[in-house]
Amino acid sequence: MIDQRLQTLLLKNKQKFMIPASLVATVNQSNSLDHAFLVLTKDRYAKIIVIDNENHYCGQISLAMITDQLLETQRINVDRLNELVVADVMQTDAPVIKDPTDIEENLHLLIDQSFLPVVDDENYFCGIVTRREVLKAVNYTVHTFGK
Repeated sequence: MIDQRLQTLLLKNKQKFMIPASLVATVNQSNSLDHAFLVLTKDRYAKIIVIDNENHYCGQISLAMITDQLLETQRINVDRLNELVVADVMQTDAPVIKDPTDIEENLHLLIDQSFLPVVDDENYFCGIVTRREVLKAVNYTVHTFGK
C-alpha cells in the first residue's frame, strides 16, 4: 500500500497519465502485416495497439512479432507481409487496465510493460498509460516530498 501523502503527490497531475486513444498509433486487426510493419517503422514505435472496426481493444503488435513470421530456415520471406494479417500474429495476453489513476497497479504492471492500454467495461480502447508519464510523477514526488 502506498502512503497517502505519497499517493497525493503522485496523483497531482493525474490528468496527464492517460494519453487519449485519438493520439495513439493503432492498427486494425484486419490490416496486412505490411501495413503494420510500415506504421511501426515510420513512427518508430516498438509496439502498437491493435483494435477492431468498433475501436475495441484486441491486442498489441511489434516489429519483432512481424519479423518472426518472416524468418525461414535460410532466408527472410517478405511475401508473408501480404499473406498474413495483424490478427494472425498479435499478442493478446498483455495486461490492460480500466483505471489510469490506480497508481499502485500501474506501477506493478509498468515494470514489465512500456505502456498499458486503458479500456472501459465494454473493452472499448480509451488510451494508454505510459511508463514515461508515471515516472515523471514519481520523479516529481521524490523531489517534492518533504518540502
